[in-house]
Amino acid sequence: MHLTISKNSVDLSPGGEVILRHQTWADYEELIESRQDRAAIKIYFDAKTQEIRIMAPLPGHGKKSDTLSDLVKSLLRYQGKDWESFDPITLKRFEQKSLEPDACFYIQNREAILGKDCIDLETDPPPDLALEIDFTSSTKPEDYQMIGVPELWIYRDQNLYIYLFDGQHYQESPMSLLFPELPIKQLIPEFVERAWKEGSSIALRAFENYLQTR
Repeated sequence: MHLTISKNSVDLSPGGEVILRHQTWADYEELIESRQDRAAIKIYFDAKTQEIRIMAPLPGHGKKSDTLSDLVKSLLRYQGKDWESFDPITLKRFEQKSLEPDACFYIQNREAILGKDCIDLETDPPPDLALEIDFTSSTKPEDYQMIGVPELWIYRDQNLYIYLFDGQHYQESPMSLLFPELPIKQLIPEFVERAWKEGSSIALRAFENYLQTR
């Protein structure tokens, strides 16, 4: 694994993950500045553990992330709902927590962030839904507690895990509150894996046909 950190760049081999210990918020901001436009390099900060986690997803990570995001958009269109989605995005609680979901959606709170170039969780609401693909590393639901996203999806090993935030902790749920009328935990893995084997457009078209004929 190759890791290079300098004043002007952060470079990590695809599939690599590095944890830097005894770090501060200032260290985190310096790394973010060094990363520049290399959005494929993810950087998380946790003040409680004083750790910075740096990750470089594998190419397959991006494909599954795009598919999952497209399936959510199809679900929202099926419901006739408007949304704003972000990919990539950095969600921060100043000097406390920072993370970068693979994608997130503003649905109920869509109007609150219209026209904004970046999200400030000191004044803006968190996204209504965050998506994580655990293709390169493992996501812990408690990582999101300080951010407070109401619904978190983690896709791992051909399974979808749904977590709902109760105001303090995340609880695993058999169903999605955003799409309660559908068997999301069964549908999403089926079509994510179908996209991997048959192609994204074929799987997405089949998913939309399924929704239209229910």
